[in-house]
Amino acid sequence: MPFAIQELQSAYKAYQQFLARNPPAHHARYIFPFFAGSYFAFRKLDVERVAAIAKSISSSPRYVDIGCGYGDFLEKVRRLVPDASGIEKEGGIFYAFQIPKPDHVQLMPVEGLSGPVDMAFVGWMEPGQDFRRFVARCARCLVTTFDAGGQCGINGGCEYDEFGYERIAWWRTPSWIDVNAELMNRYYSPSLDAKKKEQLAKLRTAHNFWYVYARPNIAGRVRLGLKAQLEIEDANDRYDFESALDECGFCYKEELPALANNRKLWEVMFD
Repeated sequence: MPFAIQELQSAYKAYQQFLARNPPAHHARYIFPFFAGSYFAFRKLDVERVAAIAKSISSSPRYVDIGCGYGDFLEKVRRLVPDASGIEKEGGIFYAFQIPKPDHVQLMPVEGLSGPVDMAFVGWMEPGQDFRRFVARCARCLVTTFDAGGQCGINGGCEYDEFGYERIAWWRTPSWIDVNAELMNRYYSPSLDAKKKEQLAKLRTAHNFWYVYARPNIAGRVRLGLKAQLEIEDANDRYDFESALDECGFCYKEELPALANNRKLWEVMFD
C-alpha cells in the first residue's frame, strides 16, 4: 500500500480520536478505510461478481489479491472462494499495529508472483508504478479497479488490452474518496448550511471503475459466468455497512445527474 509507516501511525492516532467521539455506525469504515474497512468492498454484490468470475474459470480457482493490505476484501472473497490468497509487499502494516497476519497472505512484492493463477484482483497501483506485466505473465483473468481521481498510476490508466487480454465488462461504483467527501459534507462540516450541502450533493459523482479482463480462450466463459451472476443478483442481500452508501446518495442502480451519459451505479456494461 502507498503509505509510509509514520504516516499510518499519525492516521491511526486520528482514527482513535474519531472513534472516541462515538460516530454513527459505519462512518469510520469510509473515513478511515485502511483501519476500519476497505478501499474496494463497497457492496456484497461486488464481491459476489468477482467470485462468480473466478468460478467461471474453475470450480476451484487459483485466486490472488495483489496488494491486499489487511485483507478486508480478500476475507469476503474467501467466503465464496475458500482457497483465495493475497500478497502484500508492506509487512510493516501488520507489525506496526500488532495485527496478526493471516496465513493466506504472503508478504512479497508483485514481482515475486510465480506460477499461473486463474484470477487476479488488482485493486491498487501506486502512482508512477506499473506492474501490469508481472500480473499478465501469470493471470488468466483479472479484475482491476481504476480510480479516475488518481488512484491508479501510469498516467491514470489500468488497461490490460496491450498484454493480450480482452476487456469483458465494466461497472462504476463510488470510490472511498467519494463517500468520504459526502460524509464529511453532511455530518462533519458545521460551517456548511443546508442549502450549501444540497448544492454539493447535486454535484456528487462516482469515479471508481471495475474492469474485467480475460485471455481470449476463456473470454466466453467469463462473460457467461458474469451474466449468470447478474441474473440471480439480489441487491437486498447485503452487508450492514452498505446503509452508509445509501444515506450518501450512492444507492444501487442510482443515476447521478453529474455523470456523463447518466450511467447507473453498479450497472454492468459488456464490451
